[in-house]
Amino acid sequence: MADELTTIDEWGPEKIICVSDTRTGMQGVLVIDNTARGMAKGGTRMSPSVTVTEVRRLARVMTWKWAIADVYLGGAKAGIRADPTASNRTAVLRAWARAMRKHIPSEYVLGLDMGLSEQDAAIVQDELEDRGAAVGAPGFLGGVPYDDLGFTGFGVAECAEVAAEHAGFALAGSKVAIQGFGAVGHAAAKRIVELGGIVTAISTADGALHAPDGLDVDRLLELRASVGDALVAEYEGAERIPAGDELLVDADVVIPAARQDVIDERVAERMKAKVIVEGANLPTDEAAKALFARRGVVVVPDFVANAGAVISTGPAMDSRYSTLAPDTASMYDTISVKLRDNTRTVLEDASRDGVTSHEAALALAQSRVRQAMDAKGRLPHAA
Repeated sequence: MADELTTIDEWGPEKIICVSDTRTGMQGVLVIDNTARGMAKGGTRMSPSVTVTEVRRLARVMTWKWAIADVYLGGAKAGIRADPTASNRTAVLRAWARAMRKHIPSEYVLGLDMGLSEQDAAIVQDELEDRGAAVGAPGFLGGVPYDDLGFTGFGVAECAEVAAEHAGFALAGSKVAIQGFGAVGHAAAKRIVELGGIVTAISTADGALHAPDGLDVDRLLELRASVGDALVAEYEGAERIPAGDELLVDADVVIPAARQDVIDERVAERMKAKVIVEGANLPTDEAAKALFARRGVVVVPDFVANAGAVISTGPAMDSRYSTLAPDTASMYDTISVKLRDNTRTVLEDASRDGVTSHEAALALAQSRVRQAMDAKGRLPHAA
């Protein structure tokens, strides 16, 4: 924790809460980064390798994501260090929820991230006896089922089309490689095909597939529903390639939609894409961003590209206590309009000001957070 104190800056974090439970072995953390624009909201992930530093970094991304999407919520993230496939995962999740009872939902509302499902959102609501504790519960419980609706992946594909136009080519007929075929990646692939793109490579935790003339996305979706990550072994008609090489294939657009820190300068040097759309949080390091900028590669930053679910959060938050089902159909139109506009603004700002797209997006997000902090007397000069 001492090391974490050195990372506090003008934006936050406001709180870092670590909890544990000896009976289940649960270890968890909640980071509330900045609440100037509203109460803390962000995803909770479950992974055996979760660290405080990881969650803190992701909480900061959420601060910028809410701001650039212009949604009045504050940045936060939570993590549970546990194997999501373990037999006691539900007991661990319930132990974490109990330990966080003082903070959920009074300070933080749980959303779904890596390793958690709609059922897990329902379990947290049940454990805390409060529908307001989480969003993302199944639709039959009045929630907005993000995984089924694929808002984030849908938005990533919308951004990809705008970015391709900015780079001087049409997404329709272009080759697209997607790292990850989970909640974000599979929805992005589905929408890419609807927009006329050709998905030529995908990956899961079990490996990757490549077909230069295009993969059958409908077949991949069927296999994902039946065998999960093992789809790479079941799919016929594509070359099996090592995990990670899906980023390196001959593609016009690459969508990293798996984990953070997957593209460093060494990987970036070998990538052929003209456009990178960051479906995952923090997939690209600073050296890689600089290299892409020098080469003229168009990059849509993570907190711009993967904000689809963020934009739908307003109705989802409202639905926690409502007896009426939210109008999920209209959310796709809202996501499309907002993300396309945000992508154009950020890419045009970057070109005009001679900065990277990450720098342009960060400047816009920070200006909105600073304005809120100033209005509430949170800046040093207003003390």
